Amino acid sequence: MRILLAGGAGYIGTALAPKLEERGHEVSIVDLLWFGNNLPDSIPIIQKNIIDLQQSDLAGFDQVIFLAGLSNDPMAEYSPSMNFVENGSVPAYLAYMAKLSRVRRFIYASSCSIYGYAIDEYYDETMPTKSNYPYGISKLQGEFASMQMSDNKFSVISLRQGTISGYSPRMRFDLVVNTMFKSAVTDGRIIVNNPTIWRPILAIQDAVSGYISAIEAPESVSGIFNIASGNFTIAEVAINVKKAITKYLGLESTITTKHLKDYRNYKVSTKKIIDVLGYQPRHDITSITKDLSERVDLSDNLDAWSYNNINTFKKLFPHT
Repeated sequence: MRILLAGGAGYIGTALAPKLEERGHEVSIVDLLWFGNNLPDSIPIIQKNIIDLQQSDLAGFDQVIFLAGLSNDPMAEYSPSMNFVENGSVPAYLAYMAKLSRVRRFIYASSCSIYGYAIDEYYDETMPTKSNYPYGISKLQGEFASMQMSDNKFSVISLRQGTISGYSPRMRFDLVVNTMFKSAVTDGRIIVNNPTIWRPILAIQDAVSGYISAIEAPESVSGIFNIASGNFTIAEVAINVKKAITKYLGLESTITTKHLKDYRNYKVSTKKIIDVLGYQPRHDITSITKDLSERVDLSDNLDAWSYNNINTFKKLFPHT
């Protein structure tokens, strides 16, 4: 298949694109390269704003995957206006143009953040969404608009992702497991702001396999799917990162626990994606940390501004 990854030079796309190539797919990227280019030379890049794409740009593609937009709460809160455009309006426009161009499937990278502060139960895709903050609201807007276009000739799949962590050639250290790993190996300390809140964690390897499952699903499949490797309290994440770093790197660290209020607390059911798409998560906090231990160059400056998306965003848009 011919596949276009919108925002495909980012953290997920840089890991996903080579795997799609290995499976025989023809992959292209459209990306403004805010975070650089860490893709293989074999993958062509269209350096263009998504909102400027026309039908001619999408002609001949079988599937379009939206991985672009603002990626977290700090970016959304720094520029709420850009957040609502990039996460809400831009994917709606891209899905519309894809449908006009007779693309067969559109996949939207959504987020479990849309659940906001949930009661103490596992949320499936039928449960209410309660986010009151820019990032979660905008991801729900992009998802809702994209899903409206689904019909028997145009499949739309939305993947509500847990917090992704793990190694990517376009590395980030502003994701919970990655942040704890970096702090442990550089400062010998892991900071836990609120130990009791729940998060669905998604290993990047499991994210890649989830996207492949969606891409290669029968054309009749559409729908919204939670995707995660597992649900953990932040305390559990910290304890497992600490143990894994000691095991795989021989480094000791301490855990500093605070009790700050957090407006996000949710755990999700992944039964639907397992049953419908055949997705099988294979990773947990320990295996994520093991992979980071084996692949991150510890002689590098892990505190470099480029590893944190909000820092890059502020440099690009200092007056937003």
